Amino acid sequence: MLVTMSDKEIHRLPVIQAVCEKRLRRRDAASQLGISERQAQRLINRYRVSGAEGLVSRKRGQPSNRRLTESLKMRVLTLIRENYSDFGPTLAAEKLRERHNIRLSIETVRNWMTSDGLWVPHARRKSRVYQPRHRRDCLGELIQIDGSHHDWFEGRAPKCCLLVFIDDATGRLMHLRFSESETAFDYMLATREYIEQHGKPVSLYSDKHAIFRVSGPENRNTTVTQFGRVLYDLAIELICAAQAADFKGADKLGKGTKAVYDLVRREVSFMETDRAIYKDMNKIFKVLKDGEFVEAVEKAVGKLA
Repeated sequence: MLVTMSDKEIHRLPVIQAVCEKRLRRRDAASQLGISERQAQRLINRYRVSGAEGLVSRKRGQPSNRRLTESLKMRVLTLIRENYSDFGPTLAAEKLRERHNIRLSIETVRNWMTSDGLWVPHARRKSRVYQPRHRRDCLGELIQIDGSHHDWFEGRAPKCCLLVFIDDATGRLMHLRFSESETAFDYMLATREYIEQHGKPVSLYSDKHAIFRVSGPENRNTTVTQFGRVLYDLAIELICAAQAADFKGADKLGKGTKAVYDLVRREVSFMETDRAIYKDMNKIFKVLKDGEFVEAVEKAVGKLA
């Protein structure tokens, strides 16, 4: 018969055998094993009756006396499923303690949630696949903008933020500006300085900072930030320029300007009567963002520098 024993039980076996064969006194055996003489005598008696199998702990395979009840487990899982289904184990254990006076370890809550399918350990989750973004073809087609907070002057001046404009196609640093913090006003000033020096970019590429992206449920009634409104104003200039060309005669335009005019007129019709132009702004802004103006001009006059 195969008997599974722990290292501790295997260590006890030769000592108990030596006592039974009268090669070792019970007192010495108890001292070697670190147990009392009464416990040593119990092991000797069990060995004489059942052999090596008698030294195996009788608690093996039995539920622990400290085991949590199944009813408590079901109650906890029901509470989590109904109230905290989108919580992680740490926060769920905290809410159970605060609101329901149920004190459980985080590991216990994690194991229960995992077994019930309410939580997937990070090791089992599928890794996210990120689609690589290829660089643009032309200088000025896409400008990456970001701010970096750092002690740029190494203690000789207060810490500040460096606003950076980098061309996506070439990786060139196009414009830099130091500011006290990363605000919409500073980005507006930096953008104006960039445009005065290099002209309008087709599009800007930013992170999800609140300057560029509407965040917070209280602000979801609008989709445009203050900085976004400035960029829309640049699109308005193209609409106004096309309207002026119609009055002066579009046939007098140069090749590149005519290509831009035709593209604007493809999206926005001549304004014969007063109308709300926010739809026109959105159309031109999308064309600007997609880089169609640069493509049209290059098709008419050749590759831009």
